[in-house]
Amino acid sequence: MREIISIHVGQAGIQLGNSCWELFCLEHGIQPNGKAIDRNDHQEAMAGATKESFGTFFSEAASATKHVPRAVMVDLEPTVIDEIRTGSYRELFHPDQLISGKEDAANNFARGHYTVGREILEQCLDRIRKLADNCSGLQGFLVFNAVGGGTGSGLGALLLERLTCDYGRKSKLGFSIYPSPKISTAVVEPYNSVLATHALLEHSDVVAVLDNEAIYDICRKSLNIERPSYTNLNRLVSQVISSLTTSLRFNGALNVDISEFQTNLVPFPRIHFMLSSYAPVISAERAFHEQLSVSEITTSVFEPASMMAKCDPRHGKYMACCMMYRGDLTPKEVQQAVSNIRTKRSVQFVDWCPTGFKCGINYQPPTAVPNGDLARVKRAVCMISNNTAVADVFSHINHKFDLMFSKRAFVHWYVGEGMEEGEFSEAREDVAALEKDYAEVAQDGDEDEQSQVNGAEAY
Repeated sequence: MREIISIHVGQAGIQLGNSCWELFCLEHGIQPNGKAIDRNDHQEAMAGATKESFGTFFSEAASATKHVPRAVMVDLEPTVIDEIRTGSYRELFHPDQLISGKEDAANNFARGHYTVGREILEQCLDRIRKLADNCSGLQGFLVFNAVGGGTGSGLGALLLERLTCDYGRKSKLGFSIYPSPKISTAVVEPYNSVLATHALLEHSDVVAVLDNEAIYDICRKSLNIERPSYTNLNRLVSQVISSLTTSLRFNGALNVDISEFQTNLVPFPRIHFMLSSYAPVISAERAFHEQLSVSEITTSVFEPASMMAKCDPRHGKYMACCMMYRGDLTPKEVQQAVSNIRTKRSVQFVDWCPTGFKCGINYQPPTAVPNGDLARVKRAVCMISNNTAVADVFSHINHKFDLMFSKRAFVHWYVGEGMEEGEFSEAREDVAALEKDYAEVAQDGDEDEQSQVNGAEAY
């Protein structure tokens, strides 16, 4: 068994979690009350799902008829979690896994990290410990949060620090929603994001950087949704998260496990912020007119418009790409599609990483949510890539941070919750160093060539 524990922190983390668990239940043929759908009735829903496949994300209750998610949902105020407690999936989760406080973090990293968040920390860790003890071969943790708010950034960072202490060897994969360049939900987002990134640098192994504006654009362009809701965005991201873990749950020709991602995607410990994309993102009306061949979907995950963060991969260089294919395709088709991409001028790799591709192939086709936006398709691909262009996300935030911090605007709210002003400068320097790291990684080859040319001239 290779189990994964999901930790959802703050409003964004929990709402994203709702979409993920809805999808996982459909993939494994589990009803909203946690009971498995009868095999004979739903042979198709259960195709490729073995008894082991449940075990990655669900544990069986004592009655053996009910499946309980291996997840903890935590928020400092009750509204979002109360929606789960009264919603259609209320019977799925164990009541102790839904942890809510009485007062929220008020968009303040310091409240989530030092004061209000700390009160709830032991309760969360206790629940995580119980879930971990219940695993026979824990693979790692998936942590879902937004870094712009108070709970997701402050309490998220606090939980990650403690997970590093308690489960140092286990992988920690983050799905972090970063502030968009244009759309903002809080004035102090730049502060919270820089402080949270400081923690993500230290305490997580791989972070998929997501951004609402980029996903809005995908929904508008590819799915014709004029005014996308958070549910529309989250259902799209949940397909990426499902693809990441498909190999742990279903059979395939080439399985890619979570620790393999890390090995193949992170060339240096700090360079672990990833871009993600998914294809085909297509509505049911259009699906009938499309071919959706393996090479077509492979080309489309490399398009700048498919990236789930607002940055252009053509302005940077790829260090590594991890491609997770699922559905009816053969290894030969995949190799052909990847070699076509290699010959394209628009997809540039750093010269010290010439191969750059890691592929996973799985026979379980993607599952479409009933009445959802995505069409039901026979094959799909999800790409997680390490590209130096992701530094754009940090430079946008750093710029906004500097404008506010030069006037010390809003800083008193943080200091009032027990934080020191020095922590702002420390976190800002750390993120500035990260930007510099990405710039150096992209230039390495150019500098080497230049020094060789200079050396030759001198000779």
